Amino acid sequence: MGFLSNTAKKVVFWNYSRTSWQWDVLCVLILVFIFLTPKSWFENTEFRPQRTVVLAAEVLGGQPDRSMIEQRAKEVAGRPDSQVTRVETLRDNTGKVVGYEVDIR
Repeated sequence: MGFLSNTAKKVVFWNYSRTSWQWDVLCVLILVFIFLTPKSWFENTEFRPQRTVVLAAEVLGGQPDRSMIEQRAKEVAGRPDSQVTRVETLRDNTGKVVGYEVDIR
């Protein structure tokens, strides 16, 4: 039992020197993991980063409705299949609409 516990302790606390065969095996295992791990293990296809698009009121013209704002924001972002999470109206000091801030996911 002493051999197994000593070996386990050495592996956990890594008491091997750089010139030992154990160090070489560890380096080979790390390289094998790096080069042979499929890329799909690290991809998260469900997560799409949120992006904020700001549209000037002149671009949309007049009094656009929400669907028109969403459609234009998707076009500008280049992501027609995305989902709009928030639309906020931007106003200047006088209360005049100057643009729309749209969050897309």
